[in-house]
Amino acid sequence: MNELKIRILLVASSPDYTGTVRGMLLEAHMPAFQLEWLPSLRSGMERLDRSQVDVVLLDLSLPDCAGLRGFIELRSHAPQVPIIVLSDADDDSMAVQSVHEGAQDFLVKGRMNGHLLTRSILYGIERKRTEAALVSAQAKYRKIFENSLEGIFQTSPDGKYLEANRALARIYGYGSAEELMSNLTDIANDLYLDSHRREEFISLMGSQDFVSGFESQIRRKDDKIIWISENVRVVRDAGGRVMFYEGTVEDITVKKQAEQDLLNSETLYHSLVETLPQNIFRKNLLEQFTFANKRFCETLGKPLSEIIGKTDFDFFPPEMAAQYQRDDQEMLRTGRMFETVEVNQPPGMEKSYVNVVKTPLYNSKGQIMGLQGIFWDITLRRRAEEGLKKANIELARSQEELTEKNNQMTEDLRMAREIQLAMLPQQYPLFPKNAGRDASHLKFCHRYIPTGEVGGDFFNVLAISDTKAGVFICDVMGHGVRSALVTAIVRALVEELTRFAADPGELLGRINHDLRAILKQSGTPLYTTAFYMVVDTETRQLCYSNAGHPKPLLAHRKTGGVEYLENASGKNQPALGLFGDFKFTTTKRSFAPDDLVVLFTDGVYDVELDGELLSPDWMKAQLETRMQSPVGEIFDQVLDQLRTANGEAEFEDDMCLLGMEISALLP
Repeated sequence: MNELKIRILLVASSPDYTGTVRGMLLEAHMPAFQLEWLPSLRSGMERLDRSQVDVVLLDLSLPDCAGLRGFIELRSHAPQVPIIVLSDADDDSMAVQSVHEGAQDFLVKGRMNGHLLTRSILYGIERKRTEAALVSAQAKYRKIFENSLEGIFQTSPDGKYLEANRALARIYGYGSAEELMSNLTDIANDLYLDSHRREEFISLMGSQDFVSGFESQIRRKDDKIIWISENVRVVRDAGGRVMFYEGTVEDITVKKQAEQDLLNSETLYHSLVETLPQNIFRKNLLEQFTFANKRFCETLGKPLSEIIGKTDFDFFPPEMAAQYQRDDQEMLRTGRMFETVEVNQPPGMEKSYVNVVKTPLYNSKGQIMGLQGIFWDITLRRRAEEGLKKANIELARSQEELTEKNNQMTEDLRMAREIQLAMLPQQYPLFPKNAGRDASHLKFCHRYIPTGEVGGDFFNVLAISDTKAGVFICDVMGHGVRSALVTAIVRALVEELTRFAADPGELLGRINHDLRAILKQSGTPLYTTAFYMVVDTETRQLCYSNAGHPKPLLAHRKTGGVEYLENASGKNQPALGLFGDFKFTTTKRSFAPDDLVVLFTDGVYDVELDGELLSPDWMKAQLETRMQSPVGEIFDQVLDQLRTANGEAEFEDDMCLLGMEISALLP
């Protein structure tokens, strides 16, 4: 609106009223505008047929207007144009009716001033644009809903389908969504194989607002039994009452069959190891035996029940047991197969030598959960001198390689820390860009403390325009190398998606979609909290969206108040990487010159002070007492307090503080 003239069409009977309206707009400093007058409703509609205008001011006193009937006719003729009704009469019922029929505002001419008229025009144009965007979004959602490969649904709390797409109908064996909804009227009994499954679902939704991976067996229309997995969230009204549940359904029958095949494979495996002549055992990370085959039980002369839960020290001499466990720890630390020759002396028997092979056991997340060992007697070969020398040489070589790899890993981590610190802003942009650093409308300051060589926190400041800044902060779950790698991915996505930087909700949504796809392919179970806001120094507005991140603080230095930047809905939004297609909403609010915004990660308050774990309110209290100081001094004083409380120990989580000071001389 500040670059192009706003085209205003005034439809009024008197040409003299054009000067009155023009004077009001000029007096109120209306942005650049072009005012055009026409004397009748009919001429106004003909004008709209020729070319577009931005807003229409319609005087209901026109001879051919006939009150609101004329407005309704004009609105039907040009539904895309915002219309503001002007009336000589101060009639509340007519005002309500006109707005109900689609008018953007109802203004009484005798009580109208320039400020009121300007605001009405600007608000009317923006509301109309918002309505058009909403219609477009709804159409896009419907297209996704109908063409998704996943089943999508909405159900009422009492178990009826309110919405269903074609994919869900196909999964359940119906020809159409309409057929599905007309036949499945009682989900508990008509769908689930176990009717109590719906009760379990309702109970979970009552304790948390969403469920993920809710697996059940259901009966299709053709009576075929299949497995499904549901991801569902609850939708509540303004009063917090449950309106409906909505979510997605995936047919996981093939996956379940694979799990059963794996179970069968495990059964076959156990059958095999029980008949092998080698000694086979398993241990957990506490060095306790969790499995032993028949041959191993015979070697120890003990039944399986007396072996499970015990350690090597329960069966072997202390020196021998200690060596076994040192070998175990070496293998668990490196994650590589370990093979050696060990001295073995079961209870009541002579010493012998066995060839031992130990390998790590992994859980479904790829983490080491224990080890498996297999050994057999090689006493005769072991007693040969040649075999002893070969084993010693091999062991020495392995130790040398391990030392080299450890040194290389230390150097790699040092370099990774330098690279990660270089990824953070070294100099902040200026607003406007040609301003001196002291004259910039926005000034930034940060403190960043990773817990290890590398961390999982990241932030950036983008120059969207001379008057708009984009401020981004995120915290990847956990810390260390894996978190640092995901941080690098998020940074790359932010740079790749800068074309969406003006819309916080859109930017977080696209980052979430791409991050979810990357993590799903890698199998990495990490998620990222993030907050992104756009600061407009011209309109003095903050537009922001929050993905499960600690709420930033807005300090009003002139009034002394500090408040959280809450979501307009009052509800939290999920972290990035949890739900692939979640639509993040944007919240708008205003700010004043000399205000201060402080963003931070949860490591700032994940510290005990006087025996109690801190909370975001502690950070809020610190800002309330120190807000008049420069933001750098505030951060240093806060960190000094935290270091004192933590003693000499390192912080348990990465810490990141980012402050934005708004100039007190903002135009």
